[in-house]
Amino acid sequence: MAYDEGLAERVRSRLGDVPTRRMFGGLVFLRDGAIAAGVYGPDLLVRVAPDAMTATLARLGARPFEMGGRATRGFVLVAAGTLDDETLDGWLAGQ
Repeated sequence: MAYDEGLAERVRSRLGDVPTRRMFGGLVFLRDGAIAAGVYGPDLLVRVAPDAMTATLARLGARPFEMGGRATRGFVLVAAGTLDDETLDGWLAGQ
């Protein structure tokens, strides 16, 4: 699966010069060696604290990140159509 390079550039411009790696068929951005965010297909991938998953999934555009038909703990996908600049900034800031 290809990832949205335009969204990747928007994320990169906000996170600065952090390492990136191709994973899960997308592009992930690393902080301290761990995935902080990424772009998977057209959507944003974000790390979420396990105790915040329920509240996070209630947000507009959020859904579980699934691999092999199973939800991946600690990550959600955010629909690209919901990612105006302010919303993207909020997701990347961990809000």
